[in-house]
Amino acid sequence: MTNRYLEDLNWRYAAKKFDSTKKVSQQDLDTILSAAQLSASSYGLQPYKILVIQDKETREKLKLASWNQSQITDASHLLVIANKVDFDGSLVDDYIQRVATTRNIPLESLDKYGAFVKSGITSMPAEQKAIWTAKQTYIVLANILSAAANLRIDNCPMEGFEAQKYNEILDLDNQGLNASVIVTIGYRAQDDQTQHQPKVRTSKKDLIEYI
Repeated sequence: MTNRYLEDLNWRYAAKKFDSTKKVSQQDLDTILSAAQLSASSYGLQPYKILVIQDKETREKLKLASWNQSQITDASHLLVIANKVDFDGSLVDDYIQRVATTRNIPLESLDKYGAFVKSGITSMPAEQKAIWTAKQTYIVLANILSAAANLRIDNCPMEGFEAQKYNEILDLDNQGLNASVIVTIGYRAQDDQTQHQPKVRTSKKDLIEYI
């Protein structure tokens, strides 16, 4: 019996051309965004924000900052995953408060854990903090790709864009955020020849080693 999840991953590819007339339903978009919300992150802190870019004028500006790639405007939706470039202990405090509220436990019972997390991350140099938070965005990206594929919604993860221009257009600098990675979702154009190409991956033999 073929595993459905593996079928989904074999089905998906990085769509190069989208059908601009087809739109992802709000229900399916909400499912994809829920998968993003449920993504794992280091310490559970989720040091990033997910922007759903729907405004046509904004997307035209972002297209120019994306080497004029058509996916930016032709896809149903453009998602920008922006990482926090810096943070202090309040990032941990906010998380600890959510834990106490969600699990209905005394806030003070989490004091030691909060201090432990802070000791591990707040002392990082600013540059290292930005690298650490940017890495977290790729975990979110992976879940978005898999969730979309499960719904048979096409997607294309993209690093081909000018992050600083994105930051300016979306006013991310003033929010302490940086455009880390983007992904377009929608439905493939019938004349996108890439969809017919066999998937190329490193063999398991060369990729995986048991120790």
